[in-house]
Amino acid sequence: MQAQELKRTPLYSIHKEYGARITEFAGWEMPLQYQGIIPEHEAVRKDAGIFDVSHMGEIRVKGKESVDFLQYVITNDLDNINDGAMLYTPVCYHDGGVVDDVLIYKFSQTHYCVVVNASNREKDYKWFIQNAEGYDVSIDDISEQFCQLAIQGPKAETILKELTQYSISDIKFFNFRQDVSIAGVDCIVSRSGYTGEDGFEIYAPAGYAQQLWRNIIDSGTKHGLKPCGLGCRDTLRFEASLPLYGNEISKDITPLEAGLGIFVKLGKTDFIGKDALLEQKQKGVKRRIVGIEMKGGGIARHGYDVLYSDREIGFITTGYRSPSLKKNIALAMLDVDFCKIGTEVKVSIRKRMVDAVVIDRRFYNKNYKK
Repeated sequence: MQAQELKRTPLYSIHKEYGARITEFAGWEMPLQYQGIIPEHEAVRKDAGIFDVSHMGEIRVKGKESVDFLQYVITNDLDNINDGAMLYTPVCYHDGGVVDDVLIYKFSQTHYCVVVNASNREKDYKWFIQNAEGYDVSIDDISEQFCQLAIQGPKAETILKELTQYSISDIKFFNFRQDVSIAGVDCIVSRSGYTGEDGFEIYAPAGYAQQLWRNIIDSGTKHGLKPCGLGCRDTLRFEASLPLYGNEISKDITPLEAGLGIFVKLGKTDFIGKDALLEQKQKGVKRRIVGIEMKGGGIARHGYDVLYSDREIGFITTGYRSPSLKKNIALAMLDVDFCKIGTEVKVSIRKRMVDAVVIDRRFYNKNYKK
């Protein structure tokens, strides 16, 4: 894709002003980093960071059969949440592969907003439309109406408190509130995040993106807030062992293989992928995601082969030198026979066999405020 074809969020000029290194991601020109991945990563762990995540998509589902429709296209159970709450769920194909993993915001029994990954926005919308036949629902891609900012880190609540009269502390984990005035802008504010830290996601009319960004930066800098790019967003979610579509989940990887079985409610009424996932559950998965620690030198990158006694037993889904743990670690999809913690394996790094060991995939203890 040529640069002139790439999309830009309402904050593109701000990113350039703040000296961001811009990269292409999922068809967008997005900030990879400002000061660097490591200082931005550490800011989120210690203080707070602000991310432009306006490239994410929002699909609105309204109508008297919204619940029935969504229950049919997701694996989790909407009956488990109240108005003002959110639900994480995979969306699957009939064979159990993953279309996307999404967050669903419940405004009422007849009004929901599905927040989807940027790379899957058009695919998800088409999938919903394709499977809505017979349901009394309206489905609209409203992504262009919003900017989305994420403030993550132990000081996120303190920073937001200085910008609103609303009692931000009352927003519980995986809940949201509407009409929260942040620096004079009416926003939807949810308490969630993709970093393993406490934090908030803010949805506002796209035209207010720059005003919000500047006000949050102005207020937050004294608390250590830094603008953060996609680079540290990935190292943060990786340490917290949160899946990334295209890495830990995809059309070829089911939620059960990815270790997301808690979000697959096989006991509920029929949903797309249920038969395939039920069969996989009954027979047992043949492979699953585990943690890997490199004992030799080198970083295990996405796609590298993992071997046991010269036998290929899987592949790396994500790998980094962990900024928090100071170790070279990875997530890998391995045959179940080799998933036991302590199993010694090798990772092929440019045809060099490097010693590694299977470890607990919970690399970093999440600090959510619940």
